[in-house]
Amino acid sequence: MPKPLELTSPKFKDGMPIPIAYTGEGDDKAPPLHWENLPAGAKSLALIVEDPDAPDPANPQRTFCHWVLYNLPINTQSIPDGATLDVLPDGVKLGRNDFNRQDYGGPMPPIGSHRYFFKLYALDTVLPDLNQPNRTQLLKAMEGHIVGETQLMGTYEKTHHRKH
Repeated sequence: MPKPLELTSPKFKDGMPIPIAYTGEGDDKAPPLHWENLPAGAKSLALIVEDPDAPDPANPQRTFCHWVLYNLPINTQSIPDGATLDVLPDGVKLGRNDFNRQDYGGPMPPIGSHRYFFKLYALDTVLPDLNQPNRTQLLKAMEGHIVGETQLMGTYEKTHHRKH
């Protein structure tokens, strides 16, 4: 039986706090990610980073998207620390996050401790250029093509609250 697709980060373990460098309070840079055990038939990968606890975990009203990437080549196994489009592998496409940016936008929750899900999808196709899709548009384009998926969840609660 093949091992399941796995996503890890050398900077935080599943269910643990995301270091401040990878948040809007710190350097706002993407954390390094590593994956292994791609399923048979995978031709590309997609990554969506989302917070289902926005704006308040006690009363979540929406899923806030922090990063959208697709067409990651299957011969790659990682995203480097602080990755931007110029260091990502050839062919990678970026969508738009809910900051209306293409680059990674780190956690900066207004209240409480939020969960951040790094969701990796293995697809049986290389998607066409979707012209900077948002999370919903990418999920729709992936329908019927997902041959494996996994996730890594980190948490974050702001440490510095601005005084009014």
